[in-house]
Amino acid sequence: MTNKKENNAILKIITDSLEDMKAEDVVVIDLEGKTSIASYMVVASGNSNRHVASIAQKIADNLKANGHKSTSEGEERADWVLIDAFDVIVHIFRPEVREFYNLEKMWQSAANLREK
Repeated sequence: MTNKKENNAILKIITDSLEDMKAEDVVVIDLEGKTSIASYMVVASGNSNRHVASIAQKIADNLKANGHKSTSEGEERADWVLIDAFDVIVHIFRPEVREFYNLEKMWQSAANLREK
């Protein structure tokens, strides 16, 4: 895992990219100390397959331009694209797919349970 300062820099690149691309309903879930998979999870929506794919590409390009590595999957259909920036995981959905999976509710519930 990377350090907190680097995680915050990666998170800022991602959230700025989401804002620039007009992603909708952006949710950042702090997973620090709650799971070993990542420090943050970001969930956002795009209004079409093309929008989802464009948002994902912008994030990947901006991470790379700032010296950060990432991997992704789901660009072909672009119903749901996952970007793994190692300590920050990003899920970009079309709204109806996001509603179906409801990841942020599951992860926020898990994070809250571990805090108690």
